Amino acid sequence: MSPAAESIIGVNWGSSNFRAYRVAADGTLADEMSAPAGVAALDRAGMADMMERLVERWPDSGPIYASGMIGSNIGWAEVPYAEAPAGRMELAAAAVPAEIGPAQVNIIPGIACRRSFDGAPDILRGEEVELIGLTMLGQADGLVALPGTHTKWAWLEDGRIADFFTTMSGEIFDRLTAQGLLASIVEGEAADGPAFQEGVATGKARKLGLGTLLFGARARVVRGELLKSEAAAYIRGLLIGSEIADALAAYPDLANAIVPLIGNGPLCQLYASALKSIGVASRPVDSREACLAGFRALHAARGA
Repeated sequence: MSPAAESIIGVNWGSSNFRAYRVAADGTLADEMSAPAGVAALDRAGMADMMERLVERWPDSGPIYASGMIGSNIGWAEVPYAEAPAGRMELAAAAVPAEIGPAQVNIIPGIACRRSFDGAPDILRGEEVELIGLTMLGQADGLVALPGTHTKWAWLEDGRIADFFTTMSGEIFDRLTAQGLLASIVEGEAADGPAFQEGVATGKARKLGLGTLLFGARARVVRGELLKSEAAAYIRGLLIGSEIADALAAYPDLANAIVPLIGNGPLCQLYASALKSIGVASRPVDSREACLAGFRALHAARGA
């Protein structure tokens, strides 16, 4: 059977979660399964068990591709990063075959880059599938944002991932609002509104360092200038605003771009609002759709 005619399985296996897609030959989703079974919580027997469950569910599917932390030093096998610029052909060529339990799996490498704007190294694992999928959906060039725990801002050129940087703003927000001093001033979730927009503007202005601004959120609540119900929005705004300032410094073309946003819907909506506040347009991209297109593109490249 030719690569274009067979169904495949794509697995996005991160630190916290396992998500698998059965992708039909036409690129549509035939079925999916997920579990809170990230590699950080599993030993090798646990990883093998997850793949056994997958094979039992889809015994007649074609090749299996896995991306994310399954290919890291805490996963099944550490797969070397492909060097940017990297597209579907480079990633497919660098995939490493592995036997995980009863399954033969092609582990997709992440990507490493030496950032163009400062010469520093950066790395990603898992997002490469969504980015390749985006190039197959018509976005071959320009800046892309993938909001999340560790948000990526990536630059595409001719359908390849040429450059990117990572920010930990999502993890910082999660940790600061779950424990420690700032947790005591937060009530409720972050939502768009005046407090969020003020945070975005303050973070983007960079008149003070982010550490000072974050403590300032507590001072505002204590002094009655910010409600506890608004604190999460203000803190999230500070972090996203600072992040956008980084993106503008790294990629000045952002100011005139329409930025695809791939990721969690509510979080992407906050990024869209923050970008709009500085006159930058954006558009949402369904993460699942990008993943499906990416896995099919990598499969086709393997057979090319």
